[in-house]
Amino acid sequence: MPDLIFENSRLVEIYDSFDGQRNDLIHYLSLAKELNANSILDIGSGTGCFACMLAEEGFKVIGLEPAEASLSYAKKKPYANKVNWILGDATMLSPMNIDLAIMTGNVAQVFLTDTSWEEVLVGTHKSLRTSGYFVFEVRDPSKKAWLDWKKEKTYGCLNIPDIGKVESWCEVLNVANELVSFRWTYVFHKDNQVITSDSTLRFRSKTSIENSLCKMGFTVEEIRDAPDRPGKELVFITKKND
Repeated sequence: MPDLIFENSRLVEIYDSFDGQRNDLIHYLSLAKELNANSILDIGSGTGCFACMLAEEGFKVIGLEPAEASLSYAKKKPYANKVNWILGDATMLSPMNIDLAIMTGNVAQVFLTDTSWEEVLVGTHKSLRTSGYFVFEVRDPSKKAWLDWKKEKTYGCLNIPDIGKVESWCEVLNVANELVSFRWTYVFHKDNQVITSDSTLRFRSKTSIENSLCKMGFTVEEIRDAPDRPGKELVFITKKND
């Protein structure tokens, strides 16, 4: 089930405002052009920022998202009418002869078990054409990003048009091996409503990710740094085996 931050309509409406400038998406747009992709599958498309950006650039785009509230919000954006939106996850994918599948942000880390991750890899592999590309990013676990997920470092307060003043902050709930659980709190001043959303991410090692990709039919072509978070993330560029 999607986290509340993606499924609660009130939280979805403020998601883009708190997410800020998505400079990471510019990097992925450039990467899509570098790989000469024409058709792109955006797995975990969320509120549609990247899918709509790709559509504006003339790519053939499929936006796959399991949270209905996020998908509904995405469909209202400019160029959304040029995107083929699908409500669901990668396990339901069929052969589509796609050139490039991409997971941006934290999408690759929301699959907490080995089984769920491998199911995503199977679905993604199935959707790609022969020698198609699969690109995604993960946070480097050695950097322990969660140490900064505390109120004093994540607090924000925005005055959002038609919504009003909203406060937000993050706090870690639990760290257990590779799993990090955390909570975002949002305070809507308009009616003093407080909404929280709990999430868990898995911080897999670089080696375990490489092994899982090899097992499920992908070759790792390259692992790059993320331009928007230098030294903190790993960007996997992989290719479907023939």
